[in-house]
Amino acid sequence: MIIILIIAAIVSAIIGIKEGEGITDTIIIMIVVVINAIIGVVQENKAEKSLEALKKMSSHVAKVIRNKNLVVLPSKDLVPGDIVILEAGDYVPADLRLIESVNLKVQESALTGESVPVEKNSNVIEKEDIGIGDRENMVFSSSLVTYGRGKGIVTDIGMNTEVGKIAGMINETEDNVTPLQQKLNNLGKVLGIAVIVICIVIFIVGSLYGKEPIHMFMTAVSLAVAAIPEGLAAISTIVLAIGVQRMVKKNAIVKKLPSVETLGSASVICSDKTGTLTQNRMTVKNVFVNGRIYKVDELQNLDDETDIVIKAGMLCNDTKESEDGTLTGDPTETALVDLAYSLKFSKTIYDENKRVAEIPFDSDRKLMTTVNKFGDKYFVYTKGGMDEVLNVCINYRKSNEIKEDLKEYRKVIEENNVVMAEQALRVLAFAYKVLDNKPSESEIENLESGLTFVGMCGMIDPPRPEAKLAVEKCISAGIKPVMITGDHKITASAIAKELGILREKDEVVTGTELSEISDEELIKRVKNISVYARVSPEHKVRIVKAWQANGEIVAMTGDRSK
Repeated sequence: MIIILIIAAIVSAIIGIKEGEGITDTIIIMIVVVINAIIGVVQENKAEKSLEALKKMSSHVAKVIRNKNLVVLPSKDLVPGDIVILEAGDYVPADLRLIESVNLKVQESALTGESVPVEKNSNVIEKEDIGIGDRENMVFSSSLVTYGRGKGIVTDIGMNTEVGKIAGMINETEDNVTPLQQKLNNLGKVLGIAVIVICIVIFIVGSLYGKEPIHMFMTAVSLAVAAIPEGLAAISTIVLAIGVQRMVKKNAIVKKLPSVETLGSASVICSDKTGTLTQNRMTVKNVFVNGRIYKVDELQNLDDETDIVIKAGMLCNDTKESEDGTLTGDPTETALVDLAYSLKFSKTIYDENKRVAEIPFDSDRKLMTTVNKFGDKYFVYTKGGMDEVLNVCINYRKSNEIKEDLKEYRKVIEENNVVMAEQALRVLAFAYKVLDNKPSESEIENLESGLTFVGMCGMIDPPRPEAKLAVEKCISAGIKPVMITGDHKITASAIAKELGILREKDEVVTGTELSEISDEELIKRVKNISVYARVSPEHKVRIVKAWQANGEIVAMTGDRSK
């Protein structure tokens, strides 16, 4: 369209000069072209500045050992071979191979889709072709250290990191013509052909009637120029700019003007799970006590067993609370504190039950234990995995009684654990015992023994309240929602069913299965697959291309998606 307008302006100038009518039409057309260009440049320049501001906000520093000294450097100054020190709260500045770790946990949801922080270690992995989510001795650029500390050697920087590879794949993606651009291009072709036809017809008809050839040529060209809609390009740009401004009010940055129209034409939306469809905040959904599972909203009149579980969750916990009430720490621990506050447990519990000793969480034991003084008694609280907690218990508490037949009751515990696991809940078990005296340093080593099992909590990163409504609107509008996540298959399926993304006869495919499917087969099957679990970033490109091969317009949303 712009090319046709420029040609029309040139022709108008020639005709105007020839016939002495001036170049008013030419000036008007060129003003339209210039305004159109200015609007586009200004709007996209605003987006670029916003993106640059975001980049500056996200730039990080690293604690590095160089020449046997600890120095703090900008992440961009790291080189392979540097030794980086990691502590809780640090952003990982590059891809690192761990050489030392102490209770290290890293939040990798932006890269892998894992809802909770991943435990890391410095062990050697013998297997080959290990997925990103299973590389426990590696930490990746832009991940957040949530717990513990560690030390690692820089293996990759910049575009060679896993995050950089994603950026590389996006940059290599071919720029497709948007639906509006395609329509305007088709219109431009039709107008171009129509202009030529008009010129020929008018010239031939005039010549047959004996008119001067040069006069008929000028007349034909004048009519052709008049057929060109000079304002169409400007109106299209202005409408797109208005759309971009509306997106800005929704806190969305649109880098290219045509993108806003393409988003409105999308027929498939591929979405990440963690933090996009879910809240990226663990929440307790179920509590198991006294031989059965209770939903949180059923815990109004608390019995003694539930009271012990809630207190254990609060006190055997390293969550920190800021002055404004914000909870920081491991997501599973903050979920336990949130549960206690929702059930009207007071913060005074911390003052009334001072911690006097502890055994920190360890990835080998998978347990955490604290000793809290209440009155003249010392309460030992232990939390951890179900099997690990049961292994240090000698009895259990039910209906306000201590019972000894733990071996039989263990079957009930395991059955209910399976029920919660099938709902994609992350399960923590709790046990306790009461001491008359404060344990000595030698006795602390034996705290995790002779405990009484009391209950379990099942938690999950729940869907956003608005996500289910958004999915319903998409489906009613004829848009196919697809979940693509690095999280586990069971978790992804449970969330997808709750949101309405996964329906009967829809398929769930893992990254391993996807790697074994050829591109041709994926193109045939892609319409039946609603959930992709445990996938790596490069899989996303294959999925999008498969949908595009079926003639669909695909939008991708998530933490690090284009």
